[in-house]
Amino acid sequence: MFARDHGYSLLELLLTIAIAAMLLTLGLPSFSALKARNTQRVEINALFHAVHLARKGSIMRKQVVSLCPTADGASCSPGRDWSGGFLVFENSDRDEPPELDDGEILLYRHLASPTVKITANRRGFTLRATFLRATNGTLVVCDRAGRVMPRALVISYTGRPRVAERTPRGAPYSCAD
Repeated sequence: MFARDHGYSLLELLLTIAIAAMLLTLGLPSFSALKARNTQRVEINALFHAVHLARKGSIMRKQVVSLCPTADGASCSPGRDWSGGFLVFENSDRDEPPELDDGEILLYRHLASPTVKITANRRGFTLRATFLRATNGTLVVCDRAGRVMPRALVISYTGRPRVAERTPRGAPYSCAD
């Protein structure tokens, strides 16, 4: 009797590696889109919850509560680029556009993922408890690599947010450079 060799031949090993490489090549692009979609969802949810926190804070505190973009996590940034993150704070002096001043209470801070680009049509959003109305507007959240379609958080005059994939005219949102 002959002793049977235990193991794999070079041909079997190369064939297995080739099949694994082909599966990875096909699967990685869809995985990166899945990851980008998840990151986009995380940022939209953070904005959504921040707007609700600001609404609730303005009603409970009977104060003006504002959201503004931030690049450093400590002060409001000028402009409409929210890609660095945002601050939610009690805007005691009611300045427009909102600015976090000394003595104002910071309620929430969020630093955004570097893989997303967030732009808004406002420099800040203000929610008021009992007088006037909230600042309405739209924040568009885009994947910097363009792997997923942009989505927007639309804030109404009453301060209620909703997520949208298309503009009121039916066109998809775009990521302006």
